[in-house]
Amino acid sequence: MAGRFLYEKENSLMSLFAVITGASSGLGAEFARQLAAQGYELLLVARRADRMQALADTMPTRCEIFPADLSRTEECDRLVQALEWRRVDLFVNNAGFGACGPFSSIDLDRELNMLEVNVRAVHILTKRMVQKMQRQGSGALLNVGSSAGLLPAGPYMATYYATKSYVVSLSRAVAAELRAAGSPVYVGCLCPGPVDTEFNAVAQVQFALPGISAADCVRCALAGIRHRKTIIVPGRWMAAAMALSRLVPVGALIRLTARQQKRKLNG
Repeated sequence: MAGRFLYEKENSLMSLFAVITGASSGLGAEFARQLAAQGYELLLVARRADRMQALADTMPTRCEIFPADLSRTEECDRLVQALEWRRVDLFVNNAGFGACGPFSSIDLDRELNMLEVNVRAVHILTKRMVQKMQRQGSGALLNVGSSAGLLPAGPYMATYYATKSYVVSLSRAVAAELRAAGSPVYVGCLCPGPVDTEFNAVAQVQFALPGISAADCVRCALAGIRHRKTIIVPGRWMAAAMALSRLVPVGALIRLTARQQKRKLNG
C-alpha cells in the first residue's frame, strides 16, 4: 500500500500521460504530435521501433516507445502490465489495418491477422484500460473505428467493415454503461471517412472520395473527446453523409457502398 501511495502522490505532480497504439505512422503519429504540443507525455506503441524512435526524438515532451505486435494476445498483456503502476489519462486504441478485394480472393491469414489487431487487441485493451481508469477515478479512451463501422456492410472490404462495426458497437455499449453508472471515465469512437495516411497503401486501395488530412482528423478527434462525444465523425460532409445514410434502405445502401468500394480496387 505504501508503494501505491507514493506512486499516486508522485504522479499527481506529473504531466498528463497518453498511450497511443499504431503510433509509428499515420493517425497514430499525428495524435502523438498534437498531444505532445498540448503538453502530454507519451508512450508510443507499434511494431516498428525505428520509426517510433525517430518520431519520439522530435517530440517536445517526454516520449517513450514500446515495440509490440498487438496481433498477439501476450503482447497486449505485456502492454497492460507495463502500465499497471502508471496513471493513464488518455489511451488511443489506434492500431489497425484493412484489405480490399473480393472476399473469396483475399488471403485468409491476412484477414485473420486483421481480426486479431482490429478486434481482439481493441477488445482486450478497451477492457483493461477501462478497468484501470475506473480504479484511478478518471481517464479517457478513444477507439479508432471508421465510417465503415457506421454502415451495414462493405462489399469488397467485407472483413474490414465487419471489424470496424465491432469497434463502433463495443464503444457505444461501453460508453452507455459508463454514463448509466455515473462514471467519470470517458469512452468514444473516432469514425473518419477517407484520411490521407499510409492506410491506403497497406489496404491497397484508391479512395473514390477525397480524404481529409491526418492533422484535421486528429484535431476533430481531440475536440470530440473534450466534448465527450461517443461517436466522432470528422468533416462536415462525412458527418452529413453518415446522418443521411440512416434514411436509405439497407439494401440500397449496401449496393451503393459496393459501387464505391469497387472503384477503390487497383487496376
